[in-house]
Amino acid sequence: MKALITGIAGFTGRYLAYELDQAGCEVYGIAHKLPELIVAGAKSVYVCDLANTNELAHVIEKIKPDVVAHLAAIAFVAHGDVETIYHTNLVGSRNLLTALSRSSKHPTSVLIASSANVYGNTSEGVLDEATPTTPANDYAVSKLAMEYMARLYMEHLPIIIARPFNYTGIGQSENFLLPKIVNHVRRRAPVIELGNLDVARDFSDVRNVVRFYRYLLSTPAAIGETFNVCSGQAYTLRDVLQMVREISGHDFEVRVNPAFVRSNEVKMLLGSRAKLDATIMEQVPQIPLRETLRWMLKEGDR
Repeated sequence: MKALITGIAGFTGRYLAYELDQAGCEVYGIAHKLPELIVAGAKSVYVCDLANTNELAHVIEKIKPDVVAHLAAIAFVAHGDVETIYHTNLVGSRNLLTALSRSSKHPTSVLIASSANVYGNTSEGVLDEATPTTPANDYAVSKLAMEYMARLYMEHLPIIIARPFNYTGIGQSENFLLPKIVNHVRRRAPVIELGNLDVARDFSDVRNVVRFYRYLLSTPAAIGETFNVCSGQAYTLRDVLQMVREISGHDFEVRVNPAFVRSNEVKMLLGSRAKLDATIMEQVPQIPLRETLRWMLKEGDR
């Protein structure tokens, strides 16, 4: 089975390429520039801008994928170029779906990676897929718009929408919270500046996330549906800091920087995984956050 991953050279794409390869897929990828490092598990990586509709159609027709995972996106909420966020996350996604719908061979499943950010900041507690969407920034708006756009293609393509909550692992940019903490500790830095220490968030291991993506791609009952991808457990920032101290043996000072504290921040955001678990009918062993942090602290150089 041929699998195509857009954004294959990114953080999640690399893990999904390996996951699908280990499952026996012939993995192909699209990247907007030549990857600096080899993508383990990928047979070929095509350099293609999703804005280039002719080149994109050519690549799709050449590969003729059986399954597609669309991960290419501006993934950092605080990305400063708003125009690029919408152009990549919305227009680029539309170009991909158009190319797939016009190809001589339609895939059996197309997974679109959205984000739990679409739920916004007005909801608190356990969020399921029926929770109202109230996006609070351009990144989240672009992802919700992408979801609505994708629904226009559901009559012609077997689309699955995934809404991942926070997740992390080796290789994630230090722009994100947990890699920032881990890298500070690995450098033995004496001080770290953070925001509100009492907020609780649902954190997953990237290896769990890509396992769920693989199962969704192979589950016919998932087509046409939207799924939270999460751990179903919430940890405060204080919990994370304590785990990191215990694992590393390194103590450090934490300073709350008012610039990092949001006045309307939701105290707890926790995803419900009930729909996902009921649909894929597979037991996916949950990697505890402590083990994820241990892996990042001990093996982060690889």
